[in-house]
Amino acid sequence: MPRIQIARSLPRLHSGQILLVALYQDGGAQLPAGLPADLRKSLLHAIQARKLEGKHSETLQVLREDGSTLALLGAGTRAELSAAQQRDWIRRALNVARDSGLKEALLWLEPPTALGGYALGRQVAEQTAEAFYRFTRFHHEPAPASALQRLKLIVHRVKDEAEVKKGIVHGQAIGNGMDLTRELANLPGNVCTPTYLAQEARKLARGQTQLRVQVLEESHMETLGMGALLSVARGSRQPAKLIALEYKGVKKAQQPIVLVGKGVTFDSGGISIKPGAAMDEMKYDMGGAASVLGTMRALLELKLPLHVVGIIPATENLPDGNASKPGDVVTTMSGLSVEILNTDAEGRLILCDALTWSQRYKPREIIDIATLTGACVIALGSHASGLLGNNDALIQDLLEAGQAAGDRAWQLPLWDDYQKQLDSNFADMANIGGREAGTITAACFLSRFVKDQAWAHLDIAGTAWRQGKDKGSTGRPVPLLVQHLLKRAGVL
Repeated sequence: MPRIQIARSLPRLHSGQILLVALYQDGGAQLPAGLPADLRKSLLHAIQARKLEGKHSETLQVLREDGSTLALLGAGTRAELSAAQQRDWIRRALNVARDSGLKEALLWLEPPTALGGYALGRQVAEQTAEAFYRFTRFHHEPAPASALQRLKLIVHRVKDEAEVKKGIVHGQAIGNGMDLTRELANLPGNVCTPTYLAQEARKLARGQTQLRVQVLEESHMETLGMGALLSVARGSRQPAKLIALEYKGVKKAQQPIVLVGKGVTFDSGGISIKPGAAMDEMKYDMGGAASVLGTMRALLELKLPLHVVGIIPATENLPDGNASKPGDVVTTMSGLSVEILNTDAEGRLILCDALTWSQRYKPREIIDIATLTGACVIALGSHASGLLGNNDALIQDLLEAGQAAGDRAWQLPLWDDYQKQLDSNFADMANIGGREAGTITAACFLSRFVKDQAWAHLDIAGTAWRQGKDKGSTGRPVPLLVQHLLKRAGVL
């Protein structure tokens, strides 16, 4: 991945460099102010020859006599440049630079962008991490790495420099956290087991005085009465783990923020087995766990003055002679009993015991993150994570964090009206509530294990990974979570 630097003026271009310039659509194609006369002349000639207008879809590369490359990328209208459009421009520019075969890229957006220096620096750093991430672990002959070594962001005004630098620092930490999340989630289920996740947590804490890791084995879970979590693990030969990562960035006592990430390292559905099509993607059912580890990775880099606990209930969900069956009744750590009507609704079973256990930390707030329901994908697609909870202030903070980070969530109702769908004739509750409002009834189930504790639930079933030819983990919702923590720390 290239090193990101700031330059306050454009150096003399030479062979091995590519300059990426925003072309604006303001009453005709408009170049940014301040471009040197020789470059402006070259670019205007190319714009006229190709009849460019500055539309978002336009891209043009020009090779100069000195061996440098100029790349024009449409950015739309200046006044209408949104955070999402700026992020898209940066993504396209970085992809061009990555594939150019050159060693140095320079990015030129009109100074200052309407969104400010911090957003610009952070977006460049985050998008650089995404553009240069490749999963190569099992490729015998991986594709050659990009030749790009340096990325210079042109910042024309001294007063913008500090904010741009701050954005780059935050963006790099978030990008590194997302890369860890991507790497873990992309691993196959035969490698990324519950034991492997525990090892990765310990590796993250190695040499870190601010991070302590505790791993509970199945025998300890039995003693604690975690009957719901253990019921999911019964069909697997891989032992379940409950992983706790405690980050202390402050010396004085502080109520922690607790992040609980669903860690089903492979989900076949158990006895209620899933259809075979795309079942390989069920390795991503530990996306919540991966995002907790990625967020902890970013925390360690940012050294935020916070107390944060990450909790990961980790298991496989497989069919076996010892696996849970539809109709079985299990007792949770809270003492509440659950009738398992569908063994493929397993995420809430492991989360409910983790939520109960998490309250030993007397948290300020609990946020759970889970690839929980297919219903959320139907409702929101891949653009927004589902968000539900019992605390309006926390929900609003997370919605704002998602908007600011470009990692949006959308609130769904958690009304008492839905709770009755979980009624059971044979236990305190059933683990499913029927076809209607599946995302909401899943959250209703979880809500019974947090009582009056401030709590929010992120359903990332539609946002944690991409399908199709670009299949792979997205690294979400690490940006949302870190944005929330940056605000809690008073850094933003």
